[in-house]
Amino acid sequence: MQTEPVALHPDSRPDAGVLRSSIEYHLRYTVGKNPAAATLTDWRLAVSRAIRDLVIAPWFETTERIRAGRHKRVCYLSMEFLIGRLLEDAISNLGLDETLRDVVTAFDVDYAAMLTDEPDAALGNGGLGRLAACFLDSMSTVGLAAYGYGIRYDHGLFRQSFEDGWQTEEAEDWLRQIHPWEFERPETRYRISFGGELAKENGTVVWRPEETVLAVGYDTPVPGWRGRWANTLRLWSAKAEREFDLEPFNRGDHLAAVAPSVLTETISRVLYPDDTTEQGKLLRLKQEYFFTAASLADILRRYLAQQGDVTKLPQTIAIQLNDTHPAIAFPELIRLLVDLHGQPFAAAFEIARNCLHYTNHTLLPEALERWPIDLMGRVLPRHLQLIEQIDAHHANSVRRPDSVSILDGQEVRMGNLAFIGARRVNGVSALHTKLMKQTVFKELHALHPERIVNQTNGVTPRRWIYNCNPALRGLLHESIGDDWVTDLDRLQGLVPLAEDAGFRQRFAAAKRDNKLCLADHLHGILGVAVDPDAIFDIQIKRLHEYKRQLLNILHAVALWNEIRRDPEAERPARVKIFGGKAAPGYAMAKQIIKLINDVGATINADPLMAGRLQVVYPPNYNVSMAELLIPAADLSEQISTAGMEASGTGNMKLAMNGALTIGTLDGANIEIAEAVGADNIFIFGLTADQVADLRENGYDPDAYIAAEPRLAEVLDQIAAGIFSPDDPQRYAGLVDNLRSNDWFLVAADFGAYWDAQSRVEAAWSDRDAWTRSAVLNTARMGWFSSDRTIRGYARDIWNAEPAF
Repeated sequence: MQTEPVALHPDSRPDAGVLRSSIEYHLRYTVGKNPAAATLTDWRLAVSRAIRDLVIAPWFETTERIRAGRHKRVCYLSMEFLIGRLLEDAISNLGLDETLRDVVTAFDVDYAAMLTDEPDAALGNGGLGRLAACFLDSMSTVGLAAYGYGIRYDHGLFRQSFEDGWQTEEAEDWLRQIHPWEFERPETRYRISFGGELAKENGTVVWRPEETVLAVGYDTPVPGWRGRWANTLRLWSAKAEREFDLEPFNRGDHLAAVAPSVLTETISRVLYPDDTTEQGKLLRLKQEYFFTAASLADILRRYLAQQGDVTKLPQTIAIQLNDTHPAIAFPELIRLLVDLHGQPFAAAFEIARNCLHYTNHTLLPEALERWPIDLMGRVLPRHLQLIEQIDAHHANSVRRPDSVSILDGQEVRMGNLAFIGARRVNGVSALHTKLMKQTVFKELHALHPERIVNQTNGVTPRRWIYNCNPALRGLLHESIGDDWVTDLDRLQGLVPLAEDAGFRQRFAAAKRDNKLCLADHLHGILGVAVDPDAIFDIQIKRLHEYKRQLLNILHAVALWNEIRRDPEAERPARVKIFGGKAAPGYAMAKQIIKLINDVGATINADPLMAGRLQVVYPPNYNVSMAELLIPAADLSEQISTAGMEASGTGNMKLAMNGALTIGTLDGANIEIAEAVGADNIFIFGLTADQVADLRENGYDPDAYIAAEPRLAEVLDQIAAGIFSPDDPQRYAGLVDNLRSNDWFLVAADFGAYWDAQSRVEAAWSDRDAWTRSAVLNTARMGWFSSDRTIRGYARDIWNAEPAF
């Protein structure tokens, strides 16, 4: 019986006997079960521990290489890390797929069931968090010295279910089971302060906080491909300094005894608490400062352990702010440098600014956070004082209009704070970066024209082809070798194979296998049968009006009407599949979910639609569901209002896996269209410039509706309660908004969308030609690897050198 952990080195792999011994050891001595009594979860935990053991050696070796080599460290601060399941990811990164499958099967354990037994880590919501996870994978794969910093949420966002078609939210319980990948670091704890007052002592400002909580670190190793390098994801959990008060307990007030602990731990309990209330805003601001302050304290501690001069911090440390959530880092780092390390304010300003970099993810003004000055002053009085100094210092250093100030009336503009406090500000697609310069940061860009750079997003091919699409993986390995896993440009080798009829047949067979797998899954969770020979038309995104799930479901109703009018017309079968959650406080998004489900219920109950049209909305979309949906997609819906989607990453994953895109010229769709070719994508609708012109010159949605009889009919049906007979007025407000306001230009783009969908149907009628286009989509998506993106950040923003 094994009594020591197994070490993995890049030039060696444990054989089946070693793995078997390690799994048996952990089953007995870590999980505490013998094989006869072990459940599937017990086996999964034992295997996870055995695999984690193999990551330890490269993890430690990476740390030593970073220390010895004086590598510049990249610290990536993000409110979300949507990492999904980790077991399969680690197995494939270590090159143990086949060996471990054989070992686990020999224990009479279902290998696939064991992998899916792992709960998704509830640490994110959408593209922002999944991008952060892809970046962690790529930073380890290319060998950058990197740390990810975030929050260890007890319950994440929420678990979505549908009750009578309405979204309901329940707490995620992913931590109810042991999370076998993390290491608690009880010695790594920092006091994080809130509230209180400021005083002057000996001419210096002293912050006397009213409340203090502890941030305790939990580390998860992140191995790169083949275990050559392993970085760290450090997540912070909020703990009370005094967890239990015995005095009220002894007098019978048991709730008061635990109140401090309960209130403190609320900070790391839920991702994005509803901020429509004052308490919700307070909690959101505390969360953002909590993880940012803990991360900066940790970064400085590590730096000072090797370096003594804080003025040289930018030479060794690059800090990336993933959106405005950690924008409080600028005043916090200045506070540490001034209050704790005696730096003059002007020097601290420059040190901090040369360390910090900011990724913008949105052009929506409401998504660029603003905090009431009163709230900022109550929660972080020292920081409000420093923000005032930062604003004044910037105003004195450049001749600027008042419109670019950080303080705007009674609000703190965190987007402006992030811009002013960053050495580089990057957009995430070519269009997004261009629009940043022209719109949301136009005046700041004029003052600092060197600051904005572009880094188009990418996704990791390890998870989003290698792991999630084994059928395609096998075909790629046979056809072009396996170097594509770390050099995705090798997919170009598929271009000539698109002309090979035999290859196209094998590519189509791989897609059909994936569709059969998804069909089985949907039947298992929803009890619905879908036709794998139909077009799988998939839109998977968080619910937001600008992403225009509404446009998609309106098309479904119009298609329903057309089929009912002429059921004998030649038309391919189509299954529209939606996936995504709405923020709990976003009433319109939740009503759109209800409409999708109401329309789906009507269409799916219509016998005439059998074999023709279906609408399916599986609840609780997450990474693991994406890993089923993406390989099975035929059509990728990327239909946001032009100029409003920063980039998107789902568009990349779907195209890589051989889905054809129907989309607007928005975000990275433009670069995808350039890559795959105009004949292999379905582009429609207004451009970003046309959207801006239409809004500026007066947009009359009712006129567009009148010009589109199909759309007028659909809206009349919805308004009349055809899809909500129990409540005919349910969608009156939604329809009125489309007719009178329609900020996201659904009506303006409906006709072009209908025409593009007609082109989709015509293209599908020649399945071999469709497959050729699908092959070319996969072949030409190599540029959209997150490895390329990370090398760009390292070169253009961080001045850091990858090891590989």
